[in-house]
Amino acid sequence: MELLARQHKEETHMEILIVGSGNMARGIGLRLVRGGHQVRIADRQPDKAADLAAELGESAAGEVLDSAAGAEVIVLATPYEGSLEVARLWADQLAGKTVVDICNPVDFDTFDGLVTPPDKSAAQQIADAAPGARVVKAFNTTFASRLANSTPLDVFIAGDDPDAKKTVTGLCLDADLRPIDVGGLKHARALEAFQLLHMKVQDQINGGWTTAIAFTEA
Repeated sequence: MELLARQHKEETHMEILIVGSGNMARGIGLRLVRGGHQVRIADRQPDKAADLAAELGESAAGEVLDSAAGAEVIVLATPYEGSLEVARLWADQLAGKTVVDICNPVDFDTFDGLVTPPDKSAAQQIADAAPGARVVKAFNTTFASRLANSTPLDVFIAGDDPDAKKTVTGLCLDADLRPIDVGGLKHARALEAFQLLHMKVQDQINGGWTTAIAFTEA
């Protein structure tokens, strides 16, 4: 995997728009900048976007949440409702673009379930809202604190568009992450439910929101 990552870094350079300026945007942004990509941070509060971009370095820029123009990949690093809203507002702009949904539609009051319909994931709803977008579920099982450092992590990827999944796989390799393809977008709901359990047990295992889900050899 290390050889593939080095080769990919040498061959690609992408412009990526991250929607949101919170902890997940910071963690993913740091990984992508380290991987050699140009990162745009967009937020309704442009000062927050500018502050995060300054932290990420010269390869990042902050802007108001206005347009996806020019970006090859859009990462929706926002809560479920916000990501769905952006998908609806930008449906035409997202057509043909790789859109990465990282959200977990968890009932945060009770941690007792997901707030999506029983037959739909958040990622599928985003795909329905922006039918021309090539939606990929990724990064939803990684906590922000782990993304912000350089430790290896597994990133589970689900999507129906092979080229979009290949793009996200390459970004993960660039970011010293291990991409694991779990299949079509229909499996995004399983990933969201999986992360609900990961969140739910943090108190019991004294996880402190710093644990990671990973596959290891016996």
